Amino acid sequence: MVIACGLAWKLRHVLGLVYVSALFAVVLMPVVSRIQTVRFRKWRPSRTIAVVALVFSVFALLTLFLILGLPPVLHDIQHFAADLPERIPSLVAKLKRLPLADKFGVDTFAAKAQHFAGTSAEYILASAPRWIARVLDLITAFILCIYFMLEGEFAYYYFLSFLPTVSRERLAKTLVVAEVRMSKWLLGQGSLMLILGVLSTIVFAALHVRYFVLLGVLMGLFNIIPVAGGVITILLAAGVAALDSWGKMASVLIFYAIYVQLENAVLTPRIMKSSVNLPGLAVLIGLLCGTALCGIVGAMVAVPTAALIAVLLDEYMVEKDAVPEHVVHKARADHAP
Repeated sequence: MVIACGLAWKLRHVLGLVYVSALFAVVLMPVVSRIQTVRFRKWRPSRTIAVVALVFSVFALLTLFLILGLPPVLHDIQHFAADLPERIPSLVAKLKRLPLADKFGVDTFAAKAQHFAGTSAEYILASAPRWIARVLDLITAFILCIYFMLEGEFAYYYFLSFLPTVSRERLAKTLVVAEVRMSKWLLGQGSLMLILGVLSTIVFAALHVRYFVLLGVLMGLFNIIPVAGGVITILLAAGVAALDSWGKMASVLIFYAIYVQLENAVLTPRIMKSSVNLPGLAVLIGLLCGTALCGIVGAMVAVPTAALIAVLLDEYMVEKDAVPEHVVHKARADHAP
């Protein structure tokens, strides 16, 4: 056991990539199964053809995004990095006109912001090798995910064969429940992120907010972090809007306030009603742990992993208190006509 634990610690990065790939394969397998049900007369696609069709679709969507979506985002990033040092003094001048501005250290904040803006480019260049390594991790995880979709079922049943028959059946049923809930959570959360990103881009463009494409993409991506993600991005968008006018900043804040009400009252109950309920604290802790263990790749599967752990804990650890028989009889007597 000591040797096994030491070897696992030594290979923790590789094991993390394997786990990430397996988890994505589990989440994507319902899509592969749905493709296999497509029938052309008497012919049905095999699993290999279904996986190839799914991979081709993913590549097509990524190519479409790189062609249509990435250039405006990169353009906005370049302009934002170039304009920020020049825009900070005007923003500070506006803040100084507010009541009690001197007591909040506006000048100190401006100096720190200008220093950060000036050194941000150097930081990006210095961290380029690490970003390249993360991209290679994503490519490796993608290739492993394809293999898991093709051959992962054999490994799954081989793993279950180590357990007794009774425990094997219980674990298999629990994992099926976890698979369904993780898939539904990812689909629902992805839908909410896409809705917020598209709506934010349209509204920011209508309000003539600078870098509206970049801000819309950030709004959608950070929506995976409950509460904090939305607060961070809306403050950033409001700050960019404040560079032009306070009225534009107020319009951005009003839009987000209306969207939050719409999401809580309409979108979340309809889209996420069948997924596992995860508290915001569990999502945030999962994202932090996933990022610390495997970087961007770990963050991508942190929340599905939290959903898996929640299902396993609910099945094996949570004690479901039985209602005493006399309480049941009393309740029936109280509600009897």
